[in-house]
Amino acid sequence: MDSGSTQDFDYLFKLLMIGDSGVGKSSLLLSFTSDSFEDLSPTIGVDFKVKHLTIDGKKLKLAIWDTAGQERFRTLTSSYYRGAQGIIMVYDVTRRETFTDLSEVWTKEIDLYSTNPDCIRMLVGNKVDKESDRVVTRKEAIDFARDCGCLFIECSAKTRVNVQQCFEELVLKVLDTPSLLVEGAKGNKKNIFKDKPLESDSTTNCC
Repeated sequence: MDSGSTQDFDYLFKLLMIGDSGVGKSSLLLSFTSDSFEDLSPTIGVDFKVKHLTIDGKKLKLAIWDTAGQERFRTLTSSYYRGAQGIIMVYDVTRRETFTDLSEVWTKEIDLYSTNPDCIRMLVGNKVDKESDRVVTRKEAIDFARDCGCLFIECSAKTRVNVQQCFEELVLKVLDTPSLLVEGAKGNKKNIFKDKPLESDSTTNCC
């Protein structure tokens, strides 16, 4: 259990999950943080969970923000990009529009609202347990990830295939990025849990 003490972790990283409604962001997060899977109703605004990990001898506290995919909530969540060291872009391999929206909607939002120039992006294709319904090929996703400079993995929140690896690979890349380590050090953790949506966030420019 998180004691809230400054002695229980070496770094605090803020991770953000984005993507269309229904792609399985909340289920992925639940699978990672509680070892379970549920068919969840759409997130309202932003949900948030904490996970403790030890990787390469470093004790990490992950604050993972799960954002609503529906358009009417998007202005409410723009401020949650602030300070994120990692952004997970999730699509459903069985729904073409969720993949298309990555370039038409979500990468544009990252460019607008992300405040860390070195923020690590990861592309995640969810629901590979429905392989027979797949419409987005692995090659398409690899090409997109290469163009965007993203990490890439396919997984299934339902069967838990690659769920742990998804988050761990992202965190390893954050740990390998000096500017993000500075942000995640104990002295800089004070605002991660306190971000509130502000009216002015809709005009925030990319740093």
